[in-house]
Amino acid sequence: MLKFVKHTMDSDGIEIYPIISLSIFFVVFVAYFIYAMTYKKETIKELSELPFKDN
Repeated sequence: MLKFVKHTMDSDGIEIYPIISLSIFFVVFVAYFIYAMTYKKETIKELSELPFKDN
């Protein structure tokens, strides 16, 4: 089984896929972190109280 995986990963041009996937993950993670850090404190307080409100 390991020989099959090693042989598949020896193909030309396949070593770029892990780099691309890590880059995409890192960009999305950083973008979401920045998005979460820019929330206003009032919005966070309002959202945290939603489960306790009776409608």
